[in-house]
Amino acid sequence: MIDSISVVGGKDKNGAAEVIPLLNIRAGEILAVVGTTGSGKSMLIADIEQWADGETPSQRRILINQMPAGEFAEDRVLRGMAAEVSQNMNFVMDMSVKDFLHLHACSRHLEQAEMLVEQVLSYANRLSGEPISSQVKLTVLSGGQSRALMVADVALISDAPVVLLDELENAGIDRLAALKGLALQNKIVVLVTHDPMLALLADRRVVMKNGGMFRLHSTTSEEKLLLKRLEQNNRQISFWREQLRLGFTINEEILEQY
Repeated sequence: MIDSISVVGGKDKNGAAEVIPLLNIRAGEILAVVGTTGSGKSMLIADIEQWADGETPSQRRILINQMPAGEFAEDRVLRGMAAEVSQNMNFVMDMSVKDFLHLHACSRHLEQAEMLVEQVLSYANRLSGEPISSQVKLTVLSGGQSRALMVADVALISDAPVVLLDELENAGIDRLAALKGLALQNKIVVLVTHDPMLALLADRRVVMKNGGMFRLHSTTSEEKLLLKRLEQNNRQISFWREQLRLGFTINEEILEQY
């Protein structure tokens, strides 16, 4: 069981020691990774996914429960302990959504696989802007549908204790619901984001600069109040987005109803 992972700081792009020498992330915690383009956000989650041990360009080391990853488990086991959902992903397996989920649930030796498949589909459809049928082939799913299905699968079927999300705001899904759902499963969630709502929904955020961990902030009570305002604005934007997607025009009557 993973209670925590730790990122032991390495070097930034100039070869200087990272400002943050040690970053501990607990099970059930959401950590946002923020920073400008090219600041090293994707490299950080790549180091975690690879369970780096000083061999990557950043020279970081990843610890599991305060011990080197290689001592915690074999490479074969480590490969299944971190699940990544990226902004660019699609399925290549030629089978139905239901068959894929059932196969995955059975391979994990999970009880009540049929019920679990229905739960995953229900969750995926709450995240996706387009309905996902259980009988549709994986290969014809849109990008947003694919990512919604993968988030739901990772949350409810996968036993990977660490979930890595790369720019969830570009995934075409309900990003806030996805993040909250993953956090409820007591997983370690690390997400790269430019979205202020996702950054503030996280428990903490690490700021990347010039390839290194530069600042570490806990979300303050004032920031949580700001998040509520942003969520309200987001609901308004989502409403109008859906109206336009469904082919409506915005007239005085609709404005008055809203």
